[in-house]
Amino acid sequence: GDNIMWLGTNIKLYQEVGGNLIDTTPIRVTFTSGSSPSSDNCIDTTDTSTTVNVNITGHGCVTGAYVTISGVTGDPGGVPDAEINAEHVVTRVDDDNFTFVVTTAATSTTTNGGGTAIDVACQINPGNEVTTVGYGWGAGGWGITSWGTGFVTPIVTLQRDWWFDSFDNDTVMNIRGGAIYYWEYDATFSSRCVLLSSLVGASDVPDEAMQILVSQNDKHLLAFGCTPYGSSSPTFDPLLIRWADQDDPLDWTPTTTNSAGFLRLSNGDSIKRAIRTRQEILVWTQSTLVSLQFLGTTDVFGIQELAGNISLFGPRAIATINNTTYWMGVDKFYYYDGRVNTLPCSIRDYIFKDINYDQSDQIVSGTNEGWNEIWWFYPSVQSNVNDRYAIYNFLEQIWYYGNIERTAWLDTPLRQYPQAVGNNYIYDHERGLNDDVAPMESFITSSDFDIASQMGPGEQFMLTRRIIPDVSFNGSTSATPTALMTLRPRNFPGAAYETEAELSVIETTLDQYTNQVFIRARARQMGYRISSDALDVQWQLGTPRLDGRPD
Repeated sequence: GDNIMWLGTNIKLYQEVGGNLIDTTPIRVTFTSGSSPSSDNCIDTTDTSTTVNVNITGHGCVTGAYVTISGVTGDPGGVPDAEINAEHVVTRVDDDNFTFVVTTAATSTTTNGGGTAIDVACQINPGNEVTTVGYGWGAGGWGITSWGTGFVTPIVTLQRDWWFDSFDNDTVMNIRGGAIYYWEYDATFSSRCVLLSSLVGASDVPDEAMQILVSQNDKHLLAFGCTPYGSSSPTFDPLLIRWADQDDPLDWTPTTTNSAGFLRLSNGDSIKRAIRTRQEILVWTQSTLVSLQFLGTTDVFGIQELAGNISLFGPRAIATINNTTYWMGVDKFYYYDGRVNTLPCSIRDYIFKDINYDQSDQIVSGTNEGWNEIWWFYPSVQSNVNDRYAIYNFLEQIWYYGNIERTAWLDTPLRQYPQAVGNNYIYDHERGLNDDVAPMESFITSSDFDIASQMGPGEQFMLTRRIIPDVSFNGSTSATPTALMTLRPRNFPGAAYETEAELSVIETTLDQYTNQVFIRARARQMGYRISSDALDVQWQLGTPRLDGRPD
């Protein structure tokens, strides 16, 4: 009965429940007085400094990691225990030391203080905000992957992405290209996620996986692109698919008495994404689309290639609605409704000529079911994060686009509104009429349309005398809702719009009582725009009608 939304960042892992954010970031390691190495008397201070040093051999923390310290006593160096016994963001000094900053400056220099009952819980290290490619030395942050070493071939450090799925009341998740974690339902929401392999009964859990997913009809937990079974030092296989025993996410050891197993794709360079649909699981590589289906035989799962010579721009550039799956390729859009088709796109040049190909992992797709839309958020050439969107309305079969910063999107009937994340805020979309307390600036601009005549559209100059705008303000809470209508005549295709100085641009304010607007414009083509920047206004455009004669 609890409504839980998971949010994964490059640093933390959260649950959102009832408007509260709960930190469930997994603990990588906890050092205690009884561990080896020990955390006994690990606190160092320097007189007059607010920087506290922690000395633990082989701590494994990188700069920006979070640690939680407890059990410090004696106010080491004059720093209050309460300031040290807290969660901190640390700076890595070397393999055996890291520091953090407190509020109160030390009044003396202390080495190896703090007592013999200190616990230091180190959360998993942060990942990259964006995907980076380098040759070592400066590739990634201090202490991460290839930093400080040189390579002849490029080192690709993926941005941190999380995948989530439900397993009964519990949740299973993984870092893309990393470990698999498990959260057992806790009504108090006080427990953290733990490594799946650390649970009692876990057997041969993959050390790394590009993505996990639960086949809900038959209750198998699958790993796509993962470390293989049966090797003491397994090498990651980007085309391998493994699954645990039916209804048991812990048992990954294939035997004659369970259904755990594996298979390998034969085409493609690596598995980029898997998504569950009504009758199958669709699996993308960089150049193929494969159907994975539960067989119910000793083979358990089988694969069938659906299409080759296709592309997928990014692992999150996919959305499914009404049994049709849509995705963004590297130069076009596709959809799958039983067969793979190219999706016609009237704004294809606008998108693919101004998109940051190096940050394709940033692209996020989602549905807005209430308005029959598929959204793609993507970064423009000048941006490393999503700053634009393209929308396909599958009911009207039209495209539109705009600018907005969103890094995640969720459209679900379990919540009243579609929710998205941008600038470190969670937003309700389609809620209310305003942008928080500011007006919601909105507009729609048509492409140029030919003005029809008896000789054919665009064949003659037409003198227009009036327009019926057909704008409705139903739903507005303003007492006097208005919108601005702009008409821009054009004489020849490709020519510049007539300027304001030539008195050919018509602008007029529309309200709920506007039936028709008298105008005077002479042109072959025209562009049409409706916009609003007022509070509490909602408007909808119907079918405008233009009255004109040959001129």
